[in-house]
Amino acid sequence: MIITQTPLRVGLVGGGTDIPAYYREHGGRVLNAAIDKYVYVVVKQRFDDDIYVNYSQKEVVSRVEDVRHDLVREAMHMAGVRGGVEITTLADIPSAGSGLGSSSAVTVGLLHALFAYAGRQVSAEELADRACTIEIDRCGKPIGKQDQYAAAYGGICDLRFGPGDRVLVDQIRLESTAHRRLQDELLLFYTGITRSADTILSEQKANIGDKLTQLHQLRDLAGEAADGLRAGDTGAVGVALGKSWQAKRALASGVSNARLDEAVESALAEGATGAKIAGAGGGGFVLVSCPIERQTAVRASFADMKELPIKIDPLGSRVIFNVHRDIWS
Repeated sequence: MIITQTPLRVGLVGGGTDIPAYYREHGGRVLNAAIDKYVYVVVKQRFDDDIYVNYSQKEVVSRVEDVRHDLVREAMHMAGVRGGVEITTLADIPSAGSGLGSSSAVTVGLLHALFAYAGRQVSAEELADRACTIEIDRCGKPIGKQDQYAAAYGGICDLRFGPGDRVLVDQIRLESTAHRRLQDELLLFYTGITRSADTILSEQKANIGDKLTQLHQLRDLAGEAADGLRAGDTGAVGVALGKSWQAKRALASGVSNARLDEAVESALAEGATGAKIAGAGGGGFVLVSCPIERQTAVRASFADMKELPIKIDPLGSRVIFNVHRDIWS
C-alpha cells in the first residue's frame, strides 16, 4: 500500500500568466504558496486483476481504458500500472471549484503514488511536468501550470514560465520571523460557492489578445512581490495582491460577481492590504492579506463565511506510507 500527501496552494500574485498561450510569447510569472490542506491518494494492491477507483463515485473496471476518471486513467497509463489495484482519493476540503489547485494536487498525488507503487522514485520537477502533460495535453483542460508546480515542490514558489516552454522554479526561503509574519497575515474564507473553473479559464484563454495590459501587470506584480519577500518585506505581498484584483477581474466575465466584489471590498474597508478570489475566480475562497491588528474587524466582516485556518507547507507531495507486500505470499 502507498499513501501520498499533496498540498493545496494559494495563488498570491500572477495567476493567469501561467497559461501557455500567454507565457510562450510574453513570459509569465506567478508567486504562490503551498498550504497545510491536502489531497491524499491511496494505492493498494488487490487480490484480483480488477481496478477499483474510489472518489465521489466508485468505479470497478477490468481495463485502464475503461476508467471514467480521466486523471486516474491517464496517471495509470503514464506510470505503467495496468490493473490489480484499488485507488482512493481523499481531500481536506471540497475538491470541486475551491480555487486552491485541488485538481492538480490530485494529479500530482496520483502520479507520485502510482510511480511509488511501481517501485520508481520521481523528482518534484518530473511530477510537475508529467502532471501538466496529463491535464493540459492529454485531458485538454484550459488551465495553467502554477498549480502542478506548487503541489510538487511546496513552500513559497516564485515561478517563471517561458518564453517558450521553459519553467524556472525558485523556492523563497524566509527567515523565521518573516515566515511567521507572512503566514499570520494570510486569511482564507469560504464563500460557499462552488464552480467549474473551466468555463472561466476558457474565456480567459480566448481573451488573451485583448487583455495583454492586464496580464503584463499581473506578471510584473508577481515579480515585485517576490522581490519584496526576498528583502524581508512581507507587506509587499498584500500590496501586490491588492493591486492585482482589478486586473484579474478584467480577464473574464465570470471571475467575480456582486457578492464576491462585496466580500473583497469589505475586507479592504476593514483594513486589509489586499484581497481577491482564489484561483480562477467565480467562487471558492476569498484570500485576504491583513495586518494582525486589523484581523478582528476583517473577520467580523466575513461572519457569514467559514474561515479556513492555514499555514504554509514547506514541502511538496510526499509518500507518507509505503509498504510493499506480496498478497500471494
